[in-house]
Amino acid sequence: MIGVMESLETIRVFIVDDHGMVRRGVRSYLSIFDDIEVVGEAASGREALDRLHAMAADGTAPEVVLMDLAMEPIDGVAATRELRATMPEVEVVAVTSLVDQSRVQAALEAGASGYLVKDAAPEELAVAIRAAQRGEVHIDGSLARSLMESLRPSSNGAADPFAELSEREIEILRLIAEGHANKEIAGRLVISERTARTHVSNILRKLGLSSRTQAALLAVREGLATPD
Repeated sequence: MIGVMESLETIRVFIVDDHGMVRRGVRSYLSIFDDIEVVGEAASGREALDRLHAMAADGTAPEVVLMDLAMEPIDGVAATRELRATMPEVEVVAVTSLVDQSRVQAALEAGASGYLVKDAAPEELAVAIRAAQRGEVHIDGSLARSLMESLRPSSNGAADPFAELSEREIEILRLIAEGHANKEIAGRLVISERTARTHVSNILRKLGLSSRTQAALLAVREGLATPD
């Protein structure tokens, strides 16, 4: 099989796209990876939310959702926002044909853990899924630099948005913005992974955010961290 398995556990994936051909294509792409299993699909944001809530109720929710953004009547951004609010343990990777910077940022601010264009190679799709499952940020290379370059410090003398964070939390926020997962943060700071998770949760709570992706974007925007 293609690719080196990055986890001993199979990553459960749910596909949301309003085109049946796209859903079948993504299923075919992912079937070549031993560590990824497609456990369901939906043709709209509303259908996805209904099915995912039902799966959560019976304990079969996926770890990662691949979410198309251009859908009606509930688009992928709105569906992502609701999903992250009601099922924060499920990560979302936005997958779309629209290379629209404002849409990219909206999806990430809604809580998506990554963003890929639909013509991405199967290997990159698998990388994004694995990164999301680990709690990392993954953005298509063609979009990442333009997105990050568009983010500029916005405080302009306003109150420090990080005033409530401790020195250790500031340090961890910088590592989050650099794309490090909890395990890597724990290794760098010589703390347990559980402690790292607790720090991340406290950072999100203090900043009023719902995902580490939002925290990373805020850190870059406010000049706390510099994108690669």
